[in-house]
Amino acid sequence: MLSDRGVEVDHTTLFRWVRAYAAAFERRIRRHLRPCNGSWRVDEIHIRVKGVCTYLCRAVDSPGQTIDFLLSAKRDTAAAKQLFGKALRQPHTVNPRTTTVDKNPAYPRAARELKRAGRLWRFSRLQQRKYLNNIVEQDHRRIKRLVRPWPDFGSLPTSSRTLVDYGVVAVIRKGQVDNVSGRNMKAQATFVAGLFAVAA
Repeated sequence: MLSDRGVEVDHTTLFRWVRAYAAAFERRIRRHLRPCNGSWRVDEIHIRVKGVCTYLCRAVDSPGQTIDFLLSAKRDTAAAKQLFGKALRQPHTVNPRTTTVDKNPAYPRAARELKRAGRLWRFSRLQQRKYLNNIVEQDHRRIKRLVRPWPDFGSLPTSSRTLVDYGVVAVIRKGQVDNVSGRNMKAQATFVAGLFAVAA
């Protein structure tokens, strides 16, 4: 996009932009997303940070719209609760009727604790059926394609910010933004510029 405008930018400048604006980018885009439905699919992929395996937990709905994502050092109940809690706070999500997960025992424990706390609908059903999670596993490919060529990330905060940007751009490319086609690059650039009140 910058080269199209005759602007030369070093890769370290882009890295600094990601660190500075990733969180604001994610926060500002949320209110413009189309509503997700109540059938959630949750899974995680491995991301290496300084040689250590971490987990990018991701949730999508049945048509494949991104609900939310979270990078965590552990694959435990606390991480599952954090992902569900973050997802439930978003303006484009609803309390799920069903949540499909893999055999990780952290998810049922997290669901029970969230129901007791009144944060998750008490009739919400959690099912551990791997074959039903094909939708989220296919959706992981967008992120894997971007992460695979890179060496290990240097730190958890840096990797988290970078993955947030990857996730938000994937949301735009999937056409989840109201009145912005996933195939219209000019409309996408205009939309992003509008989020930060700059000229496209």
